[in-house]
Amino acid sequence: MRKFLAISALFVFATPVWAAPKTVTLLVPTMYCEVCPITVKKALSKVPGVSQAKVDFEKRQATVTFDDAKTSVKDLTRATEDAGYPSTLAASAK
Repeated sequence: MRKFLAISALFVFATPVWAAPKTVTLLVPTMYCEVCPITVKKALSKVPGVSQAKVDFEKRQATVTFDDAKTSVKDLTRATEDAGYPSTLAASAK
């Protein structure tokens, strides 16, 4: 009986930590051809925690949805830079 109460108390008082999905826009000014967005999207999609990456060639930006418990904006910008396309966080998302 004590075991049951201890386990029940654990569930009642334990506060789960839920990661919130976050969406940011990255500016990628060095995309000069129509193949560049494919490379940027692949690089972002490989980052753990990224659930969606949309890249707009005309606007030279990427919109990324990710789990902020698994990755960060720094990881996203590092991924694009490692692929040859440095990026920065858009001003409106800061």
